[in-house]
Amino acid sequence: MEKILVQNAGKFEGQKVKLNGWVYNSRRSGKIGFLLFRDGTGVMQCILVKNDVGEEIFENFKKLTQESAISVEGEVVKNDRAPGGFELLLSNLETHHLIDGYPITPKEHGTEYLMNHRHLWIRSKRQHAILRIRHEIIKATRDFFDSNDFTLVDTPIFTSNACEGTTTLFETEYFGESAYLSQSGQLYGEANAMAFGRQYNFGPTFRAEKSKTRRHLTEFWMVEPEIAYCELDENIEWAEKLITFIIDRVISNKKIELETLERNVEDLEKFKGEFPKISYTEAVDILQKGGFDFEWGGDFGSPEETYIAEQFDKPVVVHRFPTAIKAFYMKRDSENEKVVLGMDVLAPEGYGEIIGGAQREDNLDFLLERIEHEKLPKEEFEWYLDLRRFGSVHHSGFGMGIERVVAWICKLPHVRETIPYPRMIQTLRP
Repeated sequence: MEKILVQNAGKFEGQKVKLNGWVYNSRRSGKIGFLLFRDGTGVMQCILVKNDVGEEIFENFKKLTQESAISVEGEVVKNDRAPGGFELLLSNLETHHLIDGYPITPKEHGTEYLMNHRHLWIRSKRQHAILRIRHEIIKATRDFFDSNDFTLVDTPIFTSNACEGTTTLFETEYFGESAYLSQSGQLYGEANAMAFGRQYNFGPTFRAEKSKTRRHLTEFWMVEPEIAYCELDENIEWAEKLITFIIDRVISNKKIELETLERNVEDLEKFKGEFPKISYTEAVDILQKGGFDFEWGGDFGSPEETYIAEQFDKPVVVHRFPTAIKAFYMKRDSENEKVVLGMDVLAPEGYGEIIGGAQREDNLDFLLERIEHEKLPKEEFEWYLDLRRFGSVHHSGFGMGIERVVAWICKLPHVRETIPYPRMIQTLRP
């Protein structure tokens, strides 16, 4: 007898199979039992008739409780009304672990309770769908870069310097000296791009931001491509292509999960393709005409990003930000040194920045000037400055936050649902 997964049940129509998993729900009507069975890849309805399976198996079925661990055997039959389009005519049932009172039930639970039971909450249908879409987004991201001649080059978690500003660093003792959890792999990514041409790094990043907004985590995952001989316009094109590729893959491969989340596929379809592009100065004009008390030179917060994005029906690219509010490594615009060749991609529907990137400063003297202006320790960046001493070329890259993309594509109210075990200011367990 073939041991299968729920997601592959359709390939075994008419065959006797075995599945291992857990009870999602169960009910009975007289001598007929209805069991919703889950195995981590999906949910399948199992039908058992007392006269067919016998007294002992039917009595064992009646004892089943939510999330009890079981194995089931039976014939796969087509049923368009069943979850996944197939069900199991059950012939045998084996109980491995019978639970007495599962902590998370179909009734309403508060957010704090669910977060404290996150290790169990991820089994629920909604959370399960979100994390399967997250998996698809990550796989699509890797496939996109791998199929476009990028090389994955890992970057360190422990670093000796700051990339995104010293106020959000997690510091730790490292054999007698200070080290920091990485805010970004970008600086190392630039070194990798000089070796591989097109590279990407993908991993966890850390920001000690004391923010309680629905968009922020202290630990999140980010993919960061870095491309040699690439200027700002091409960098924007890569970002557009990546987002469109991801949306296509989610729509194609995660229809059931999108239905579970009641996410409108037609809305996602509209977000694909070339994105509208506006300068920071044009964005400020939009805000001022919209009644915002916002001056040129300020940094956008969530309300500003949301309002700007609302003016477009696709993600919008905002480019050429004030030099004073951007990182030291961003290249200044040769036509206007008050702005840098940076860009942000703002998602529609109130989800804000999902990608941030820039063309990098490739001139050694200009970079030294910026490091001194920012009062950064030059000695910690000597290796980074070597990239401008030995074979410097124009190059660009960006970072895409996985959790924000998941939140947007799944249309979630809070980023804490986008990652299996979120880390926020007051969340360290489970």
